[in-house]
Amino acid sequence: MAELAQLEARLAIALRTRAELEAQLTQPEVLADHTALARIGRELSRTAPLAEAAETLSSARARTSDAKAMELDPGADSEMRSLAAAERAAAETIERDLIERLPALLLDPDPNDGKDVLIEVRPAAGGDEAGIFAGELFRGYLRYAERRGWKVEVDGLSETALGGVREAMAEVSGPGAWAAFKWESGVHRIQRVPATESSGRIHTSTATVVVLPVAEAVDFVIPEGDIRIDVKRASGHGGQGVNTTDSAVRITHIPSGTVVEMQDERSQLRNKEKGMAILRSRLLAAEEERKRSANSVARKALIGTGDRSEKIRTYNGPQNRVTDHRIGLDKFDVDGVLSGDFAIFHDALAAAEQAERLASD
Repeated sequence: MAELAQLEARLAIALRTRAELEAQLTQPEVLADHTALARIGRELSRTAPLAEAAETLSSARARTSDAKAMELDPGADSEMRSLAAAERAAAETIERDLIERLPALLLDPDPNDGKDVLIEVRPAAGGDEAGIFAGELFRGYLRYAERRGWKVEVDGLSETALGGVREAMAEVSGPGAWAAFKWESGVHRIQRVPATESSGRIHTSTATVVVLPVAEAVDFVIPEGDIRIDVKRASGHGGQGVNTTDSAVRITHIPSGTVVEMQDERSQLRNKEKGMAILRSRLLAAEEERKRSANSVARKALIGTGDRSEKIRTYNGPQNRVTDHRIGLDKFDVDGVLSGDFAIFHDALAAAEQAERLASD
């Protein structure tokens, strides 16, 4: 009973938090601040499941109480008592099921839930075939995002003559983007006969995927003296207008040596804004990785660490099998997965992580 009381206390806190956040949304200074609006929106999204659970629990208990009163009412006939008994049973089932789910609902959420994501895909081992594979992965991610109704903005794309990519980068915006795409960070491996292979030999190629939560200025502050910004003429395609001004920017974070180049926008200011957003995201991710590495116990408990060097998935062409090595899940449809059917892996990984966290509590 004491444990249940603690769970219910956290539900009550969620209700109060939601009310406070909703009150903030009525304040003119908040409505005029896009950053504050985005932050409150994320916090409301994180609080919503608990607040809704609290309301459902309260409603179920009220229904149970009313039904019991009807059953005991001496003036009620047998039909009314029968209806009341059925209502009480239904309400008690709702309450019991919800209480069973409370521990999972009350797990601390991922602090990045609700954030947009930056996806970077690059070929690794395998030459031209690795570039082709990286391009397929990247296009699959774009299709997946579009099917989910998320906004996609390609921030950088360097293509090869064979239809592959040297590197590709996109920002995906929308509720649930981080919760889905965070599982894609790591090394992806494909085994198949390349279209350029005349002897029919199976090649193994790899691509690296980095998924970062988009960091806002309030999430990670970079001292002005820590960065150097160089401008240059953008290298556009075929002499297009992008070449006519010094719009490209190269931003260097001096302490870490991290470099971001951005030239996709015609405006130097816009390229600087996007470049700074990417730099913040990379530096914040590096800081979080250092913290995770310092806590080896917590790191071991996670389903996949997001480590860029971790081999997470193999796409086996001859067997038409995609295997996620973190949970041993197979899906027999290589083309389908590369066309954007990643949800089965994301759902299974999220469920496995939740089960591990519940078991460790």
